[in-house]
Amino acid sequence: MVTDLTKGSVFSNLVRLALPFMLSNLLQMLYSMIDMIVVGQYVGSTGLSAVTVSSQIIMLMTTIAMGFASAGQVLISQQVGAGDQQGRQKTIGTLFSTLLLMAAVMTVVGLVFYEPMLRLLQVPEESLPQAADYMLVCSGGIVFTYGYNSISAILRGMGDGKRPLVFIGIASLVNVVLDILFVGPMGLQAAGAAWATIIAQGVSFLISIAYLYREREAFGFDFKPQSFRIHKSILFILLRLGLPAALSHSAISISMLFINGFVNVYGLAASAAFGVGRRVEMIPHTLTNSVSMAVSTMVGQNMGAGEVKRSKRTVYYALCVNLAVMLIAFICFALWPRGVFSIFTQDESVLELSSLLMTTILIGMPAFPIMQAFNPFIQGIGNARLSLIISLMDGVAARIGLCLLFERALGMGLFGVLLGYTLATYVTAIPAMIYFLSGVWKKRKLLVQVKN
Repeated sequence: MVTDLTKGSVFSNLVRLALPFMLSNLLQMLYSMIDMIVVGQYVGSTGLSAVTVSSQIIMLMTTIAMGFASAGQVLISQQVGAGDQQGRQKTIGTLFSTLLLMAAVMTVVGLVFYEPMLRLLQVPEESLPQAADYMLVCSGGIVFTYGYNSISAILRGMGDGKRPLVFIGIASLVNVVLDILFVGPMGLQAAGAAWATIIAQGVSFLISIAYLYREREAFGFDFKPQSFRIHKSILFILLRLGLPAALSHSAISISMLFINGFVNVYGLAASAAFGVGRRVEMIPHTLTNSVSMAVSTMVGQNMGAGEVKRSKRTVYYALCVNLAVMLIAFICFALWPRGVFSIFTQDESVLELSSLLMTTILIGMPAFPIMQAFNPFIQGIGNARLSLIISLMDGVAARIGLCLLFERALGMGLFGVLLGYTLATYVTAIPAMIYFLSGVWKKRKLLVQVKN
């Protein structure tokens, strides 16, 4: 299952690795969007608002999984590049066990504190019951989300994008069928979308575990009970990388919760429109994020093998690919804003806000090719501290600060909230680009140099 990305054409390796990631992310985005489309068509604005806010809280609860999974991916990719097979097996066992314990904690948090969290975000009263149902269902199944994140990260670190594509394809198919069934004929509203998502993730996770167990020799992990032991040396590295990464993801998620709170003040239509806008901008971002995932793995392997020049070329190629993707999306969004929004809902009050939402999305789009090329380089070399600083600048200082500036201080209302939200992307992109171009990263030690 290991793919050596330290040899051959850099561009070809990038494309071959990014394409499965791209298809995987598109499928994952598909079932997220189908949640919104089905809920929007069958339930209306109350359901859209409920899913928008609740999914942001669930996203916050999964940031630990995302952070530690990212740490595991970086460490495994460097171990692959350095040829450290024993260290890779220890990392897999430690990552599995650590995330399982964390999933148990998050399950309890979601089931106990769901109502205070929703109240804090000023969820519209009409949407509150459905938002609560969505939260309860997703909290109960969060272990599957954590499990899938760990498996995907391990395989990505090994340079394998094909198997995660198969696993997410299974989840997408199950989710589409159950979404239509639960929300449509069965009338379960937002809770139906939550059940569809959790069941789909559970099926995908269990199938992936069964497959990897059968192919355990190629996977490099025997699944014996003693292999799930948490190794202190590996845990230390995962904590060193994972906690800042989790805090980075949390900073963004928390900022999004604040933004949702700011938007919710403007009523149900604004809340629903923001949810649709978030799904719309996911389309190009999913494609560039796939390139970003490939960059992180390729940089990790090449740095582990001492191939610094190949690491730099990987970043430049990624920037070119991302710019092409964003240019196509920019043209489509600029020409057909209302048409894109109408895919999700026919509610006229929401469609009237489509031009406003799309204008702010277009303003922020040039920053994403830069961010998705240079930020994964920082992750690939294991500089979690800088990633955290950039995320805090984005999530706390910029995203929330700019929203308050434009909405409150300058009196720009809803447009001010949306403008602050989108301009914060530049605060993430520009520092990462400066760091890469400066070359100071060449003095950093690699994770694989830590003695196990």
